[in-house]
Amino acid sequence: MFDPKPFIRTVPDWPKAGVQFRDITTLLSDPKVFRQLIDAFVHQYFDVEFDAVVGIDARGFILGAPIAYELNKAFIPVRKKGKLPFDTYEESYELEYGSAEVQIHADALAPGQKVLVIDDLIATGGTLEAACKLVTRSGAQIVDCAAIIDLPDLGGSRRMRELGHSVFALCEYEGD
Repeated sequence: MFDPKPFIRTVPDWPKAGVQFRDITTLLSDPKVFRQLIDAFVHQYFDVEFDAVVGIDARGFILGAPIAYELNKAFIPVRKKGKLPFDTYEESYELEYGSAEVQIHADALAPGQKVLVIDDLIATGGTLEAACKLVTRSGAQIVDCAAIIDLPDLGGSRRMRELGHSVFALCEYEGD
């Protein structure tokens, strides 16, 4: 399995002191490595039955669209509030300092459809949980939640499993 860690830059004390920011732009900027990244997800889900990839704004779009293309699935964006032009479902979630909202088009998914939800990173799980709530409100079913990076110390992947969702990540950063 492809290990993305050697290609991820860690930026200390950003956006605030004490945070070790995991920067995936270095992973995406190398064409061969970017292909290996997408291929790793394609191989993970090649034999899984599902209908659509739901990508979370904005890095989930970078991953989700080429994965959906390679697997011949639909791509459905979950956007930050105010970015979708038609009827939407919306879900609030908590941030470290305040709250935010994400939306999905109300007609983007049909009841019974099976989806893969993807983002770049799982930290506290707030954004991922909000996206999953939008998917289930649409009547669709989540087959898996995926990310490049899991930060298990922040509890997001545990939180998602407690909510009944399986989680896949290509790498983890624990205690650092």
